[in-house]
Amino acid sequence: MTAERPAPRSFEAQERRFALALLAPALAVLLLITTAPLVYLGWTSLHRIDLAMPWLSGFAGLDNYARLGGDPRFWNSLALTGVYTVSTVVLQVVIGLSLALLVLQIPRGQGLLRVAAILPIVLAPVVVGLFWRTLVLAPDFGLVDMVSRALGLPGQNWLGDPQLALISVIAIHTWQWTPFAFLVLLATLATLPPDVYEAARLDRAGAWQRFVHITLPLIRPAVVMVVILRMMTALSAFAAIFAATGGGPGSATEILNLYAYRTSFTELNLGYGASLAMVLLSITMAISYLMFRLRKARS
Repeated sequence: MTAERPAPRSFEAQERRFALALLAPALAVLLLITTAPLVYLGWTSLHRIDLAMPWLSGFAGLDNYARLGGDPRFWNSLALTGVYTVSTVVLQVVIGLSLALLVLQIPRGQGLLRVAAILPIVLAPVVVGLFWRTLVLAPDFGLVDMVSRALGLPGQNWLGDPQLALISVIAIHTWQWTPFAFLVLLATLATLPPDVYEAARLDRAGAWQRFVHITLPLIRPAVVMVVILRMMTALSAFAAIFAATGGGPGSATEILNLYAYRTSFTELNLGYGASLAMVLLSITMAISYLMFRLRKARS
């Protein structure tokens, strides 16, 4: 008698167990290095841990979060975070889409342009911040001031003036991450069907009409994904601003991430700094959830 062959379901069960065995170590490491620190951060936010006054340390419950409501510095950093995030995301999408539409009309040299666009992305944010601080926006001998003087315009202290510092760090972030939006949208535009545009031209649709009624609807999923990814990066921005301004002058560029850092490691108030970080985490997760729901609802 020949042995009976195992049922297909047993093979599927074995494959699932084998896949789980392969995934389990990586999943355990991922939980260890991501979830465990977040749980510890949440637990720390419920305590008063002030290294300047360690004798007052202890469980504080929600006192740290209640303190946020009367903290003007928190509301200022929250407003700066909103302005910084919205400005950088809008600029990246608008400039990136404009460049993608322009480059798409260039028949040759697109490969070289793509390689050049990658360069700002691969630079570490702290290197970008130092580059702009020392070579581009430095008073008197920076590239921007040299161009300004050549045009007969007065020089500016771009990173030392409270009114210009926020504009400067927005420009730094936009310069580094606009190429990402450009590359994604350029690849999306290159896949659009030409037959639709040809039919629109036969119907005498103008360039603006084709862009609004054909291009934008077709690339909307890519635009939404770019907005989500760039928003998450902007909300968690730290290194470039810290290298360029350190959050100053004063608190002119102190977004919520930098406020949490300063509170924890400069003022040594770890409990309150952890509560600030938890608020930023909650905002980031809420915006991510809403954006993904919006993308799913319209897809």
